[in-house]
Amino acid sequence: MKTVILTGSSKGIGLALTRRLLSMDYKVYGISRSFQNPEKNFIPIQCDILDSKKLEEVIGYILNEETEINLLVNNAGIGYFGPHEQLGVRDIQTMIRTNLEVPLILSKLLLRELKKNQGMIMFVSSVTAKKISTHGCAYSASKAGLTHFSNSLFEEVRKSGIKVTTIHPDMTKSNFYDNLNFTYEDEEDCVLLEDQIADAVEYVLKNSNNIVINDITVRPQKNKIKRK
Repeated sequence: MKTVILTGSSKGIGLALTRRLLSMDYKVYGISRSFQNPEKNFIPIQCDILDSKKLEEVIGYILNEETEINLLVNNAGIGYFGPHEQLGVRDIQTMIRTNLEVPLILSKLLLRELKKNQGMIMFVSSVTAKKISTHGCAYSASKAGLTHFSNSLFEEVRKSGIKVTTIHPDMTKSNFYDNLNFTYEDEEDCVLLEDQIADAVEYVLKNSNNIVINDITVRPQKNKIKRK
């Protein structure tokens, strides 16, 4: 049985990834602030990932518990949108820390272990990392930084056998939009499903050992949003 550390595991895309990884016979250490009912081979780790000291302690605990970590999935993310001048300073800081700083820290804490096991790091970024995003400048910047880090990290560690993949989802039917003033158009060809992001992750994990898929972008056929 392989072991994965997954952030943002309790809701939305993260919950879909948890269930898919469990179905693929992974032991999942899920890091979140709260949890639903845990399943077999799921170990809930309650932690505010913005508490860097606590996060280091959590990773130390997991490394002491496990003989081998095979996969790190940096999934936790948050978005605040609107004209940039209207964003709160704390909201900007929270986005940059959650979407960029935390994945950098977790990758650093686990690189030695993943090198030893020739493991994999996955990042859940966003399609906004690849395009101009009005009313989402800071969010897209945080995701673009994550994508650039992922690409650079792969070049740094590929000789050690570590695989690095970034998933770029477009609008996905999830809790991400619960507190925003816009949401997805609830039509089949206008929004992705959480399980379709899990499909992309499973596809990457099931590929041959000699292949590295660095980038997957998943988009619905049509591009529509609606105001609440």
